[in-house]
Amino acid sequence: MKNEMKNENRDDLGAIGIGAMIVFIALILVAAVASAVIIQTAEKLQQNAQEAGEGTKDAISSKVMIVNAVRGGANDVDVTVELAPGSDDVTAASIQWVAVCASGTDQDTFNGNLNNLDGGGAAASMLSDEVYVATLDLGTCSGEETTLYIQSASAGMTYEVLNLPASAGELVI
Repeated sequence: MKNEMKNENRDDLGAIGIGAMIVFIALILVAAVASAVIIQTAEKLQQNAQEAGEGTKDAISSKVMIVNAVRGGANDVDVTVELAPGSDDVTAASIQWVAVCASGTDQDTFNGNLNNLDGGGAAASMLSDEVYVATLDLGTCSGEETTLYIQSASAGMTYEVLNLPASAGELVI
């Protein structure tokens, strides 16, 4: 005997197929939205990481490092400096220093006060592979413990504590 399908049964089977198709399309839409959110989050994380890397590079590159400091005459200190490895060249006018002690604060720039030890003579800018000496007039900070801060443009700040002895020619770091 042959199974006959009535129209009512056929309509039920069609409705089940359409329902399954709607559920399948809804799953595809949900997956597309979830994928878009994941991709957008990944892009944002990548941008944040790149900005953090650039900020770190800016803070480290062109940083002035203090090699040593020797007491000069009167209130002077001869500070030997160099740029951190891999730094960009910097103009002497963009390098600022601040000496902080109990008696007050002295500050200036290295402009016209930076001598190249490798090639001799005054230098208008610092190159990353050379060593320089600058004579700083600490003024009111004579004979006291002094913190010397040096910053180049937007690079990170370097500091050293100087113990200023009474006689010239002594190491103060």
